[in-house]
Amino acid sequence: MSELEIQEYCVAPNHFGERLDRFLSAVCPECSRSFLQKLVKEGRVLVNGREQKVNYRVNDKDIVTLNIPPAQEARILPEDIPLDILYEDSDLLIVNKPKGMVVHPSAGHFSGTLVNAVLFHCQNSLSGINGEIRPGIVHRIDMNTTGALAVCKNDNAHIKIAEQIKAHSVTRRYLGIVKGLVKEDAGTIEGTIGRHPVERKKMAVNVKNGKRAVTHYKVIQRFSKHTYMEFELETGRTHQIRVHMASIGHPILGDDLYGNGKTPWKLQGQTLHAATLGLIHPVTGAYLEVTAPLPEYFSELLKKDL
Repeated sequence: MSELEIQEYCVAPNHFGERLDRFLSAVCPECSRSFLQKLVKEGRVLVNGREQKVNYRVNDKDIVTLNIPPAQEARILPEDIPLDILYEDSDLLIVNKPKGMVVHPSAGHFSGTLVNAVLFHCQNSLSGINGEIRPGIVHRIDMNTTGALAVCKNDNAHIKIAEQIKAHSVTRRYLGIVKGLVKEDAGTIEGTIGRHPVERKKMAVNVKNGKRAVTHYKVIQRFSKHTYMEFELETGRTHQIRVHMASIGHPILGDDLYGNGKTPWKLQGQTLHAATLGLIHPVTGAYLEVTAPLPEYFSELLKKDL
C-alpha cells in the first residue's frame, strides 16, 4: 500500500450498539483489535465525519470512515513458534493451524503468524512465488478457523498444488457447529460469492461479479439448539462455509462477522475446523491425505448441552 487507503462502512443491524473497536474488528478481520484501537486514538477513524473514542457505540445511522496509513516496509522475521506438524518431506509441509493464528503478515499482524513460524522451521526452504510476505503459502484458512494447511517448500510444489486448487481437485473437508437445527441430513449450497456491497471486509452471496461457490454438507449430530456438521468444499472462496451457512439461516456458532457471535461459552470466533486435506503429491504423484484432530475446545464443546 503506497498511499492512504480510505474505507467507508454503513453499520448493519447485527452491529447496532457495539463498541466502535468491536465493530471495526468485525468489518476488518485481518487487522488486530490493538491496531484498530490505535487508529481510533490517532483520529484516523471518523463516525459521521467526527472523531470518537473506542468505546463509542455505533448505531443504525452511522457512517464509519477508516483511514489506513501507508504500510511501512517490514522485514518478516523467523520466529521460534511451535508447529503441530501433520506431514513433512522435502517438498511439502502440512500443519494443524491453531485458533487465533493469522496465516501471513498483514496490517497489525507482522509477528506471531504462521509465516513467521515456518520461516524459522524451514529456514530458506520455502517457495517464493507469493513474495516475501507469503513465502510458501498456497492457500489460507481464517484466523479463527483451525486445521490442516499446506505450505510449499519450493516453487515446483507451489505450482503443482496451485493447479490442483484451481481445478477444484483438492479434498477439503471441514467440521463445524451451526446455530439452529438443519432439517436436511445432507445437501448442497450453490451460488456466487463476492465482496459485500457495503461492508468491504465481508463477503456475500449472489452479488454482482461474484464467483461460483459450491459447498456440500451433511449432518453429523443434532443437539437441542445447534447442529454438528461436515462440509466439503468443491470451490474455495473467501469465507465460503461461513457465508453459505449464514445465507440459509444457520451461521457458524461463534461467528461474529456473519452471525452475532454471542454464546454462553466465551468462544474465540467461529467453531470451524479444517479436518481433512487431500491432494496429489507434487513430486511422487501419489494421493496424500491428512487429518487434523479436533482442537480441545471443540471436543469439549461437543460434550456440552448444545
